[in-house]
Amino acid sequence: MSYTIAEKILKEHSNLKEISPGQFINSDIDLIMVHEQLGGRIHIEYEKLGIDYVWDPDKIFFILDHWVPPPTISAAKMHQDARRFAEKYKFTNNYGYQLDKGICHQVLPEMGFARPGMLIVGSDSHTTTYGAFNCLSTGIGATDVSVVFATGKMWFKVPESFKINLSGTLDKGVMSKDFILTLIGDISTKGAIYKSLEFHGNGVQSLSIDSRMTVANMVVEAGAKCGVFLLDKKLKDWLEKRTEKQYSKVLPDEGAEYEKEFHYNLSEITPVVAKPSNPGNIAKIEDVEGYEIDQAFLGGCTNGRMEDLRIAAKILNSKKINSNTRMIVTPASKEIYLHALREGLIEIFLSAGAVVTNSTCGACIGGHLGVLGPEDVCISSTNRNFIGRMGDPSSEVFLASPATVAASAIKGKITDPREAL
Repeated sequence: MSYTIAEKILKEHSNLKEISPGQFINSDIDLIMVHEQLGGRIHIEYEKLGIDYVWDPDKIFFILDHWVPPPTISAAKMHQDARRFAEKYKFTNNYGYQLDKGICHQVLPEMGFARPGMLIVGSDSHTTTYGAFNCLSTGIGATDVSVVFATGKMWFKVPESFKINLSGTLDKGVMSKDFILTLIGDISTKGAIYKSLEFHGNGVQSLSIDSRMTVANMVVEAGAKCGVFLLDKKLKDWLEKRTEKQYSKVLPDEGAEYEKEFHYNLSEITPVVAKPSNPGNIAKIEDVEGYEIDQAFLGGCTNGRMEDLRIAAKILNSKKINSNTRMIVTPASKEIYLHALREGLIEIFLSAGAVVTNSTCGACIGGHLGVLGPEDVCISSTNRNFIGRMGDPSSEVFLASPATVAASAIKGKITDPREAL
């Protein structure tokens, strides 16, 4: 039989001679990531099992990032509960006391934990981000986390795969965020439920690792189980700087079957936004240009990387944020924050009038650091714009690329970034 990348990885981790889409299997997990949810439902569910061990403390990656530093007593208690659990079960990769590391989906790959061929799960839906590294990664719930903690195994239904063929290169002022929003708009937020999106073609090679992480991060907004990129020289070079551990290159077989195929020429992608309150509610920038905003947010696990900060700084350099607009910038990790400091990007943001925060999920989830008030309008580089996602239920969130966010902050209204560049 011929297999797609997702099928190959699941087959390899299930010790089966053959598998097929729709089949339920039990697979060995290479790594599991947990964050604050460990101190929420996970520790409660696990303690119900009455087990005094975890299957492999070396294969658990624990970090706190959602409410960092804790803004409330309840958040502080959640952190305490999570740390106690990690200490009790002797997690090897315990970063629960290091509140400065950053957001899980950036820090985990930075530290070399995401490698080709791996099967990774995490207590967060955007665990799909690691698919940028030629591995299968997906989010799971608290009870499933408990099962993995106890057994090292996880059930899966083998997903059908969509083949996304990319050609061309993105034009100036257009980013991978515009591409993934376009894709989600085309297939809808329910169009890829439990599918694996597999990215192919020469167009992929033009995308940086930062850009691929943005795409993989947001495949879940189309309902996908995972999104997977192939291993190429760019990824090899990236991994060489991050890890000395061995990994296996996973390619689809010749003749692998895909449920659907899509073709995109990246040079034809233009700036778009996702209008409230659905990541699939896509509009071309021309159709929403001039819509007034109260807040611009740049950062998070979707678009808080160096590529994102650089283009925003290029647009904001020697400019001022509109007096009626506030801007918040959140680098995705301490490593990125320090790099941005050395390049002078942080000074550009501060000089323009932005507030630069520590690396946290705070603004993205409406937890702290930029909560939206009643009827506030925000343009954001994050991944979700559901009702109440970033604050008051009457607020509105438009999703856009970092370039569009920066250009809009200057004018105080949604703006085509190509004009600013």
